[in-house]
Amino acid sequence: MTNQPTPSDPGDIPPPSAASAKLMEQVIFEVKKVIVGQDLLLERLIIGLLARGHVLVEGVPGLAKTMAIKSLSAAIGGDFQRIQFTPDLVPADLIGTRIYNQQTGEFNTSLGPVFTNLLLADEINRAPAKVQSALLEVMQERQVTIGRETHVVPTPFLVMATQNPIESEGTYPLPEAQVDRFMLKVLVGYPSPTEEFVIVDRMTQAIDTINTVITTDQLAELQSEADRVYVDPALKHYAVNLVTATRNPAAAGQDRLAKYISFGASPRASINMVLAGRALAFLRGRTYALPEDVRDVAADVLRHRIVLSYEALADAVSPDDLITALMDAVPLPEVALQEPASE
Repeated sequence: MTNQPTPSDPGDIPPPSAASAKLMEQVIFEVKKVIVGQDLLLERLIIGLLARGHVLVEGVPGLAKTMAIKSLSAAIGGDFQRIQFTPDLVPADLIGTRIYNQQTGEFNTSLGPVFTNLLLADEINRAPAKVQSALLEVMQERQVTIGRETHVVPTPFLVMATQNPIESEGTYPLPEAQVDRFMLKVLVGYPSPTEEFVIVDRMTQAIDTINTVITTDQLAELQSEADRVYVDPALKHYAVNLVTATRNPAAAGQDRLAKYISFGASPRASINMVLAGRALAFLRGRTYALPEDVRDVAADVLRHRIVLSYEALADAVSPDDLITALMDAVPLPEVALQEPASE
C-alpha cells in the first residue's frame, strides 16, 4: 500500500522518476528539431498536457503557433485531429450528427473530429459563436451529446487552439464561457534576430522528421505523477487572493484599478492556477510547488479571464498591465519546503 502525502509531511512523496524526466526531455528534443526558440510556448503546452488543461495560443501570423502544436502532437502517440475554423462551419462539423439510414430505417450517429486525443482548433476565432459553443460541453465534461445519446471522448483529451489578435475582418470574439474553459492563454512574440536567422536557415532545408517518443499510456502516467506534487495550503490561499483581487482590486489596495475591470476571473482561475503551478513544479523536477511556480503561470491563467471596461480600452490598459500591478500588490506566501531526504 502506498503512502499518501500529507500537508505536514511532503517528504513522503517520491521524487519524479528518471524515466519520467527522460520522457519529457525526449518530447522537448523532438519538438526542437523543428521549432526554434518559443521556449515559453513549449513549456506552457507541456503544462497543459500534464495538468489536463486546454491551451489558447495567440500571436500574429507566421510565428509557428500551429507548427508548435502539430510538432508536439507528432511526438505523442494517439489520435490527432486538426480543424481549420472558417465562417461556414456548423456545429455538426465538429461534434458529429445523426444520419438517417434508408435501408434500416434508423438513425446512425456519425462522430465528429473532436473524438480524438489532441485537437488543434486552428484560427478558432474565424468561426461564428454557435460553432465555438459546440466545444463547451466537450472541453469541460469530456463528452458530447448528440440527440439523446452522450458519447465520451478518448482519454487524454486536450484542445489546443490558435487565434490571430490583429485581424477583425472575418473573425468572431470567443464567448466568455468558452474562453474560461481554457486553462492557459499564451501570447507568442517575435523571435530575436539570431533565432530568426536559425529559423530561415532551417526552413530552407529539408525538415527533420519528428518521431513519436511517448504513448498516451505513458502520458497518463506522467499526469498521475504530476497530480502527486505537493501544494502547500498557503499557495492555494495565494491563488485565491490573487484571483479575488481581480474582482475587487480594493482588497489588494489597488482602488485605482477598479475602473478598468468590468468582471474579474472566475473560480476556475484559482483552480487552474494551482493545477498549472503544480505541473510546472513537476516539469522543473520537484515533488512540491513553490510560490514562484504559481506566480510564473498566473498571467497565463488570468489574462483571458479579465473583462476590461471601456476606460481600460480608452487608456490602452491591457490585462497583463492589471495582472502585473495585482501581483505586485498581493504578497507571495512564505513556504519553506526542502527536497526529501535521501535514505
